[in-house]
Amino acid sequence: MSDKISFQTTGTCSRLINIEISEGKIVNIEFIGGCNGNLKGISSLVRGMDIDDVISKLSGITCSDKPTSCPDQLAKCLVQYRDSLLVKN
Repeated sequence: MSDKISFQTTGTCSRLINIEISEGKIVNIEFIGGCNGNLKGISSLVRGMDIDDVISKLSGITCSDKPTSCPDQLAKCLVQYRDSLLVKN
């Protein structure tokens, strides 16, 4: 069974991230808005990765003079997802 979640981004060109996660691994990611080619590349690179690995690689990345980025927002989404699982258990 997989979880499908949507995450409203803040401070980035992308507006929304749709993610499918199964057994703690990324199955699929879709960014709505943002730099299409770069975000398709990120999605492809993290597919199949453990969410904790994605969080550690992408947290804190900034874009130009912004304090966040699309990769950082993805990491924030995954932290929120992981933390919600901890609360359930």
